[in-house]
Amino acid sequence: MTRTPTEIKAARMAPLARLPAFFALEGKRAVVAGDTQAAVWKAELLSAAGALVDVFTPAADEDMQALAAAPPHGRIIVHDRHWTAADIKGSAIAVADCADDAEAAAFAAAARAVGVLVNVIDRPAFCDFAFGAIVNRSPLVIGISTDGAAPVFGQAIRSKIEALIPNGFGRWAEAARKWRPRVQALALSFRGRRGFWEKFTARAVAAPGREPSDADLNALLTPGASADAGSVVLVGAGPGDPELLTLRAVRALQSADVILFDDLVAPDILDFARREARKMLVGKTGHKVSCRQDDINALMISLAKAGRRVVRLKGGDPMIFGRADEELAACRAAGIAVEVVPGITTAQGAASRLLVSLTRRGQARRVQYITGHGHDGQLPSDIDWHSVADPAVTTVVYMPIRTLPALVANALANGLDPTTPAVAVERATRPEERIVAAMVKDLPAQLAAAVPTGPVIVMIGRVFADQVAAGSDAPMSDGGTDQALSPLADRTKPFRAAR
Repeated sequence: MTRTPTEIKAARMAPLARLPAFFALEGKRAVVAGDTQAAVWKAELLSAAGALVDVFTPAADEDMQALAAAPPHGRIIVHDRHWTAADIKGSAIAVADCADDAEAAAFAAAARAVGVLVNVIDRPAFCDFAFGAIVNRSPLVIGISTDGAAPVFGQAIRSKIEALIPNGFGRWAEAARKWRPRVQALALSFRGRRGFWEKFTARAVAAPGREPSDADLNALLTPGASADAGSVVLVGAGPGDPELLTLRAVRALQSADVILFDDLVAPDILDFARREARKMLVGKTGHKVSCRQDDINALMISLAKAGRRVVRLKGGDPMIFGRADEELAACRAAGIAVEVVPGITTAQGAASRLLVSLTRRGQARRVQYITGHGHDGQLPSDIDWHSVADPAVTTVVYMPIRTLPALVANALANGLDPTTPAVAVERATRPEERIVAAMVKDLPAQLAAAVPTGPVIVMIGRVFADQVAAGSDAPMSDGGTDQALSPLADRTKPFRAAR
């Protein structure tokens, strides 16, 4: 049997609660009736869109008067009286904040009688359209609607989008508006026009904070020019909790073509990346099978030279025991543009969950970070042991599991008080986090008994006295709800299932 080629039609649009549309109001008349804060806000929105706003209210408050005196764009005139049907005629849009349904019905009927679209604030039965939450990067404007079901939820979504859309996108959208006639004058084919705007978009996403210039336009119009010569960004993924990512880290992930990530990066972090981005594990795990640093550098450089936007994603902060200096040097030697997006360190994340200040007044004059893992996998030979023994310092030890017994023995031999409080935190800030608190002399044995299988950080200092004295974990926040964790003995059992 044979089958002839058959075109598969795209699925039909699913039902819409509202049709999203954007009104062109520049120079057009708009009517607002009411003297509430909601009416003031609607008058401001309409003016910002360029409308010539007539406000009808017998007792305009100070906010409305101040707005009329300094409108954001289109002029605002306040008329000291109630609205009439004749006031609405000739306007493009009419908005009212009515005291009751009777007034709302009258206003809506008057507007519809003369063919004017109407909105009665908080009374959807009398509305031809609804105002949504707005993300303003004009001329890039994003509207969000919940069809009046949950305005607060709409505002929360707006906040999320605000965090992800750089302010600089407004400048690039304005450049697109300015350059569009020049691009159209070239009489490019459909494919050529689409290719130009794809390159334009890639350039804007890669450099949202930069002012676009004619040099960008010329580069985009050059035949065969690529939108991006390739770049590398070292990004700190934080200690594990995805909500501890910085906004800049999220933006880097969403603009990446390729992401090279370590074993220490929590899998949920990768959910912030574009679906189309390649995600490549280049893990380096002590004493286990690992990617060689030289191979990672070579891969990173080759991808960037091929025009890819490469994100090198590292747990914690890339500048804290993340071998960032070697990767930065490799990029510079290859002439690859490189930058660093810092992350919340594992120490900061662990301390926040313990609710412990690492520099608590009267107990710690400074914080120091050391590594328990040298180039040869052994305890580094150049640790300043007298500094570790200082009772007024909080010492944070990265990669400590294998060498912790030797590290503690050396510190005790150089004067560290054996009763100094210490904590070991495994998988800090993640759902399966585990904590062991003990006097430093006992910590190696207790940590070994816990049989850790994930990344561990050890912190030593007087600031952890409460954790050791209590014999249990400090309170921590989990999804916004404070709760006391189980006793220490329970925390050395196998992990809870990850959520």
